[in-house]
Formats: sequence, C-alpha cells, structure tokens
Amino acid sequence: MRPTRLGTLSNTKQSRGKTPRKWAPRMLMMITGAAGFIGSHAVARLVRDGHHVIAVDQLALDDALDVTDALNGAKVTYRQIDIGDEGRLRETIEGVDVVWHFAASADIPGGARRTGLDLASSVMGTRAVLEAMRGAGTPEIVFPSTSAVYGAEPPRPVPETHGPTLPTSLYGAGKAGAEALISAYCHLFGLRAWIFRLGNVVGGGMPRGVIRDFILKLSADPERLAVLGTGTQRKSYVLVDDVLDGMATLRDAHDLTGKAPCDVVNIAADGSLDVLTVASIVAGEMGLAPVVSTAGDGLSWPGDQPVVELDVAKAAGLGWQAAHSPARAVALAARRLVPALLGADR
Repeated sequence: MRPTRLGTLSNTKQSRGKTPRKWAPRMLMMITGAAGFIGSHAVARLVRDGHHVIAVDQLALDDALDVTDALNGAKVTYRQIDIGDEGRLRETIEGVDVVWHFAASADIPGGARRTGLDLASSVMGTRAVLEAMRGAGTPEIVFPSTSAVYGAEPPRPVPETHGPTLPTSLYGAGKAGAEALISAYCHLFGLRAWIFRLGNVVGGGMPRGVIRDFILKLSADPERLAVLGTGTQRKSYVLVDDVLDGMATLRDAHDLTGKAPCDVVNIAADGSLDVLTVASIVAGEMGLAPVVSTAGDGLSWPGDQPVVELDVAKAAGLGWQAAHSPARAVALAARRLVPALLGADR
C-alpha cells in the first residue's frame, strides 16, 4: 500500500534575513540509496524527526545498516528498485514532498576499473530521479555531492565558489555531472535543489575507508601498521551524525528562490587531519601503539586527492557548524566500528 501524503511545505515566500521556511511537522520523504552507509542513517534520522520515509534501494533492506529501529514503527515503506528504473521510480515518487538522493557508487578505486560505473549510478541514476520528480510534480531534492569535485589541488580551505571543478576521479566526475543535471532541471522545470558537498564522512557502519582499513590491519598485526602513500594526505573528516544534522538544518535555513533555485554548500567539520594522525587516533582507540610505515608517492589510489580541506564559512553563516571536530569524528567512528568488525568483547 502506498503511504499517504503527510504534509506539504509552506509556500509563503521568505526573503533573506527573515525567519526561514520550516519543514512541515510531518512530510513524506523519499530516500534513494537507503540501504547504504549515509542513506540508512538518513532514514533513521528523518523518522526520528517525525517524517514518513519511502526507502528506495536496489538491495534488500535487510542489507541496510541503520534502519532496524525505524522499521519497528510504521513510518518506513521500503521499495526495492534499481535507480535506473524510471518507470518504477515514477510510480513510487507520487505524493512525495522531498527526495533525498543518496544512491550512487561510493567505490572510488572501483570506478577506475569499471569506467561506466559512475556514469550509470551518479549521472544516469540522477537523471532518472529528476525525470520521475518532474513527472510527479515533486518539487525538492536534497543531494549529497562530494569534495572530490574540487580536483587535485584546490585552495585550502576550498570554498563553494572555487572553479572550474576538474575532478581527478570518475567518482568525482559523476557527482559533478549530477550537480550539473540538477541545476539544469531546477532552472528548466521549476525544481528546487540543495546540493551539499561533503567531506570524508565517517561513522558506524562504514563499508570502506581508511579507518576501517586500519582497524582490520591492526587486528591482524597489532605491532605494525602499513600506510599507503606518504601519510601526509589530508582530508576534511566529518561524523555522519553531523552530516545529516547539517543537511536538515541548512535545507531549513537556506530558502531558495525562482531566480536561484539551486545552491551548493560545503558540509564538514572545521579543519582537517592527515592520514598519520588518523592512524594514531585509530590505534589509540584500540589501545595499541604500532610501528607505522609508509609506502608510495602521496596518493592512496589513482585519482585520490592528496589534500582537500573544505571551507565551511558559508554553512556557518547560515547557522550550522559540526558538533564534532575532525579528530573527534575519527575517534567516534573507530569506537563504533571496532566492536562491529572485531566482536563486542573487543
């Protein structure tokens, strides 16, 4: 049974400086990529906020990471749909107030091996979602993009206005292409879009990433830890809890207009960490002090960005800041991952 429409946005126009438009108390949200790392956390967050969620993913929802509690209530309806199935998306999106579009491949090295992966998931998948929205009259999309769009050597910190964006990975290229499509659909067809360029998102349930890799390596050999690259690679780390809080808060605070129906905001904690510091934090959370060695030319994989730190001044100006520093985000992510990966007795 299709869930009923639970709320609508106020259509009262607001100007900058006035009280921003708020979420209706109960809205019908559709989350694509709902079984993934960030998407599954988004399901739980939006349900806690009182909204009804249509969770869409090509995977069985049993594979989702953080939606069990939400499913115990009546606020989540699951649809197992491939993001490229425009017909089923169109049927499912009827009556939806806002689409949170998380569906995409997050395997950055894998994109270099399968060069059609990011085109299919990020670009064509986004087009399918936008076409479904256009057909159903769904007005708004919240889209998580990535710092990977900024390319190899952006300024530090890098603001949203930096350009041209010249990604070094197909993952970044796919996200940049999706951003461009979203902007065009907003200007041509009257949609509104909040595009959030995220730092390195960390937290419980991460399926990949350097924190997870370090935990598994240290479990196998607590005395030594090999780090790919020079260890000086530096990124903006942000806790997944903060990402979702930022997306919800900034979407609420940042009202869009007909002349500017699409905008971009960086979401990250203020500052950045190098990989050697991340290794030290993870080892400390495990109670270890390994000998750390490095190997490589400064890149963890082809297409990696050696240094990227996001400028979060725009988000701060709109009233949001991450609750956790990059170091705290990494520590909490490691603390949540260790028992999940190594057993609760660890």
